[in-house]
Amino acid sequence: MLDAATTIAISTRAPARGHVRVLAARELPLFRDHLLRLDRESRRDRFNGSLDDEWVARYAEKSVNTGTVILVYFEDGIVRGAAELHQADLSPDSLPEIAFSVESIVRRKGVGSILFTKLIAKARSMGYARLRITTGAQNDAMRALANKFGAHLSFRHGESTGVIDLRDPMGAGVAPQPKTSALDVARAVADYNRAYWGLWLKLAGWGKSS
Repeated sequence: MLDAATTIAISTRAPARGHVRVLAARELPLFRDHLLRLDRESRRDRFNGSLDDEWVARYAEKSVNTGTVILVYFEDGIVRGAAELHQADLSPDSLPEIAFSVESIVRRKGVGSILFTKLIAKARSMGYARLRITTGAQNDAMRALANKFGAHLSFRHGESTGVIDLRDPMGAGVAPQPKTSALDVARAVADYNRAYWGLWLKLAGWGKSS
């Protein structure tokens, strides 16, 4: 299980100096400041509306204090991206919810994809079978990521929502294993037999002299 001191090295399409790890409760101000730095469009996509700073600050505090698992992307000691795993409530049809935010300054570096992948792995390690994701209807980048991980998004009330099934390898971002054809098997067996008999003949003194 990850802890606040665990860092995860990442590689991106463009040079990046950051790392991803679990946010510690004492680091609430860093997470709050990240959310407050989101530009108008990003804030609308993240919270389905242009909410004021006071509301965003209260949201950050509540998330940290209610046990939300938050993975954050740090760059130069500053949180520039976050992935949140919110616990399900007590209603029968409730599912854990995930949410993401990435500042414009670090976009197009693969940060969102890395955060998504790490959060899916974290949710699976916690025993969750399904996750709900909700994002702004205009957030094309996050919708594409959600589709990549098997979420089937539907539009309602000005937002897109969907469910990711972690029991489905394709739905959890796990690449399928390549299939082995009968011809490949036959070739492998032939290669093994050839090597085996070549070694046997050599040991028996029937091989070619050097």
